[in-house]
Amino acid sequence: MNFDLAAVAGWRAVILVEGMSDQAALEALAERRGRALTSRGIAIVQMGGATNVGRFLDQFGPRGLDVGLAGLCDAAEEGFFRRALERAGCGPGQSRADMETIGFYVCAADLEEELIRALGAASVEQIIHAQGDIRSWRIFQRQPAQQGQSRERQLHRFMGTRSGRKSQYARLLVSALDLTRVPRPLDRVLAHVWRISNDAERG
Repeated sequence: MNFDLAAVAGWRAVILVEGMSDQAALEALAERRGRALTSRGIAIVQMGGATNVGRFLDQFGPRGLDVGLAGLCDAAEEGFFRRALERAGCGPGQSRADMETIGFYVCAADLEEELIRALGAASVEQIIHAQGDIRSWRIFQRQPAQQGQSRERQLHRFMGTRSGRKSQYARLLVSALDLTRVPRPLDRVLAHVWRISNDAERG
């Protein structure tokens, strides 16, 4: 992916995310926290999948543009991220704690699972109802493959059944969260880049 160099020159920090739903969730959380990311030189960059992380680390990391870096990944991609961070010279990456010291946080198991757990299944169903998707949701629940699955697991699978649904609900679920119950990876990655921006402004 190519970026306008004039725009990148004003960036103090970049959050690398796998896809659109991660970006939507972080943008919604920043709005709720009253943090204007763009005006503070913070960009959220979609990588189009975790397998591209090495290329983006090379572009933005210490061997490239050397902007402040942070990131968010699913648990299944944690090992891949660790190895990519080490190869890019971004610091220690031998453990999850090491990753967090350099601003990279892991969702368990992924963004949707974090948000569903934070809100609770009943609240997520209320949001689905408010969006006019309740009929689709009930039909989905009756599918043979969903029998015996927990309601949380069904909701997780439902989010991925239509193009754009993950991003739509990522924003909606974050908007409905009690701000004392924001999933830790989302809160921490945003706080990390905010500190980078503050330090750059003071420095």
